[in-house]
Amino acid sequence: MSFIHRGHTLLSPTSMRLAGCQRTLIMGPNGAGKSLLMRLAHGLLTPSSGSVRWQGVQPAQAMVFQRPVLLRRSALDNLTYVLAINKAARPELKALPRKTQAMSALEKFGLAHLAKRPARVLSGGEQQRLALARAWLLNPQVLFLDEPTSALDPAAIKAVEDAVLEFHHSGTRIVMTTHDLHQAHRLANDVVFLHNGELLEHTLPATFLPPPPHLRRGRLFAASWSGSSNMSEP
Repeated sequence: MSFIHRGHTLLSPTSMRLAGCQRTLIMGPNGAGKSLLMRLAHGLLTPSSGSVRWQGVQPAQAMVFQRPVLLRRSALDNLTYVLAINKAARPELKALPRKTQAMSALEKFGLAHLAKRPARVLSGGEQQRLALARAWLLNPQVLFLDEPTSALDPAAIKAVEDAVLEFHHSGTRIVMTTHDLHQAHRLANDVVFLHNGELLEHTLPATFLPPPPHLRRGRLFAASWSGSSNMSEP
């Protein structure tokens, strides 16, 4: 598939296969096309050419953005609302009242003590965990995460990463964007690497995550860390 916007190719023709209950981390410098690729895979955007195909019935999906979209309600009410408008729910909780389901999710993600707090005044890490708790209630088979730990402190990053692993251990497939090599080392068992809208690598972490075996990849990441992604071939 590819994506063209106003005459500019933002994603070159790309073919890739994601299989099994994996943790795929989409990596690359700023502007590489990470979020775009994920939005195409999720279905938020339609490819200019090609298509996204699922084997069998399209799975239940959820998406958590870098800045979670939260209602002007309490943390608890954000969860009971999503239960009210969605038929999907975790099988082990389905028979329980919505409020009980919501409190169970808040407890699971360490937010029970914030149940009555307005969601929009929570810290960045707490908001991300609330968004994950909301996704958890919907029992997704695939969870998309767009740099969910960006600008968080180390403790909040660990809490979010632990939550992501909770999804994985329950059988949810993870697709997540990041530019953090250390985070990829902790979470990934499948790595996709983009640069300037091109898929350069789709490989195992053991191949990708040790010290870069060739100069080009190392320079691309150095560029992203310094705030520039305009690198030419050496």
